[in-house]
Amino acid sequence: MIQEATIICLNEKSKNPIHILKRLMAHEECPMHSPVHHYLVGASLLTAFKNAGGDIELDVALEKMLERSKNVPAGACGLWGACGAGVSSGMFISIVSGAGPLNKPREWGLANMMTSKSLMAIGQIGGPRCCKRDSYLSVISAVEFVKKHLGIEMELDKVLCTDYHRNQTCLGIKCPFHPLKH
Repeated sequence: MIQEATIICLNEKSKNPIHILKRLMAHEECPMHSPVHHYLVGASLLTAFKNAGGDIELDVALEKMLERSKNVPAGACGLWGACGAGVSSGMFISIVSGAGPLNKPREWGLANMMTSKSLMAIGQIGGPRCCKRDSYLSVISAVEFVKKHLGIEMELDKVLCTDYHRNQTCLGIKCPFHPLKH
């Protein structure tokens, strides 16, 4: 599924990471909950960022995202207190800004602030986990963050969940993306 997602991203023209994320998550092999979302969040953001005028080599950036996202295990949300979707948004900022552990103090800070912003949005909703919801929250947080801190304006649509029926632990109308909420 990762290989197909990467091919979709490399051919995608949308500046809307939610549109891209939904397309990736609609793949028949994408489970409701899975560490694959740790890649899909960052991949959708990298793709929309590039399409919105961000100066990156998308193929190289997606390869970096894949390698980094593999290191975030399933269940990190509850076991580490850091959802992989939120961490993926921080990896995205790190990749597009060139941040690393010992260089670029501003960019290092931005990557950590991005992760923090996503995790705050996720934490405020509460659990149990929902990989789709947490992915949407991370992408929305990143779109706002990138506009403010990097000056790149990606597009953003209203999000309506179409997977709630697949989630046995769905929060229902407590989820900001549940159809009955709108």
